[in-house]
Amino acid sequence: LGGRAMEVVHDENELTAYFRNSFRVSHESSVLLDRFLNDAIEVDIDALCDGSEVVIGGIMEHIEEAGIHSGDSACTLPPSSLAHEIQEELRRQTKILTLSLNVIGLVNIQFAVRDGEIYVLEVNPRAARTVPFVSKATARPLAKIAARCMVGQSLAQQGVVQEIVPPYFSVKEAVFPFAKFPGVDPVLGPEMKSTGEVMGVGETFGEAYYKAQLETGSDIPSAGDALISVRTKDQAEVVGIAQYLDSNGFSLAATEGTALALSAVGLSVRLVHKV
Repeated sequence: LGGRAMEVVHDENELTAYFRNSFRVSHESSVLLDRFLNDAIEVDIDALCDGSEVVIGGIMEHIEEAGIHSGDSACTLPPSSLAHEIQEELRRQTKILTLSLNVIGLVNIQFAVRDGEIYVLEVNPRAARTVPFVSKATARPLAKIAARCMVGQSLAQQGVVQEIVPPYFSVKEAVFPFAKFPGVDPVLGPEMKSTGEVMGVGETFGEAYYKAQLETGSDIPSAGDALISVRTKDQAEVVGIAQYLDSNGFSLAATEGTALALSAVGLSVRLVHKV
């Protein structure tokens, strides 16, 4: 639960280090290996089912890429960048999976989308931590409706016949304890680190996201210094972000490899050495 002891490894050295650390904890536990899906968008869907009909509760697009634990990742409802065709296919697959598993009540399905292809990460025939967020965002009490389905009342009898897609955006953001535990590694991954969450609502995605950041106590600066340091394979992707920051008045600083990549496209960058 919570992605405990789960890591993403990128080469043989990292895999060896993981095994070494695992054996220090236990010589008996199994180690499960699976292929990691790089550069994918994660999507959460909560849905209701009475055994014959399925109604989508909400489609949430994660803001961080797949690989960050869903409890640590911010998400937006409705999605801000997923194509309409992708959303329709996600709805179709959700309904097929839910009916095939004979779910009565709530189901949570986590998908990943990369290059227009949809992957199913997991299907949970239960209420997920996203249910309170979706219920607030859509003004529909999913838990109450699901409980009534479980005791024999159909969705139609409850007046729940179609998905509610709000004409505004709601963003869920995670709250982390790093300020109280300064020695904890703040880099996010598949192991959950958050201790709470907040919600921002706005007419646009940007407004809702900004409000959510304010709720966490993290004001978004409009000027200042921006330190950028990414691994080699991500340097091309970060150029656009750096150009946006530069054009909006931020001074750029970067570690050696990233600084070279940004300088190559004409950006002024101050070199910062790694500690």
